[in-house]
Amino acid sequence: MMAYEEIRLVKPSLGLKDKALEYRQEHFDFGEQIINGSELFDKITSYEEWFKKVIANSSTETADPNWVLTDTFFAVRVADNKIVGIADLRYQLNDFLKDFGNCGYSVRPSERRKGYATEILRQICFVARKYGLKQLQLSVEKDNAASIKTIEKNGGNYCRSFTFDNEEAYVYLINL
Repeated sequence: MMAYEEIRLVKPSLGLKDKALEYRQEHFDFGEQIINGSELFDKITSYEEWFKKVIANSSTETADPNWVLTDTFFAVRVADNKIVGIADLRYQLNDFLKDFGNCGYSVRPSERRKGYATEILRQICFVARKYGLKQLQLSVEKDNAASIKTIEKNGGNYCRSFTFDNEEAYVYLINL
């Protein structure tokens, strides 16, 4: 039996604004200022402006020239339509992303340790494979044991380490 309740990956919409802002606020209330995999959802002043950027970055014709083609997803629990996580999938890597990789994800603090991150990453791997990617590169801070476990459960293999902002991080590869 699954430890988590079923989730589905859903692209952001204007209709999800209130649930999304509530999700974001829970991270802030928990003392987290960075929401990994959120395409800067942690930095916005306007949900509508963020939504426009997310939509623009999901098309090669409109993606920010300083960024890469990216799909962002909310992980929504099927039973109650609650946003339990967020993830982004970057289809290419530019110079800035060469260490950070193709994907980031977060789970809201009240829903952690229930298997959601593992399932989010499993579903992201499926989307990446469908898009034609052969492997997914992910980075994780060396002391983030939960995320390392999530990556390894999805077939991730340690590749190398790097330092960013005086923090050591690991790079993992998942063959799709």
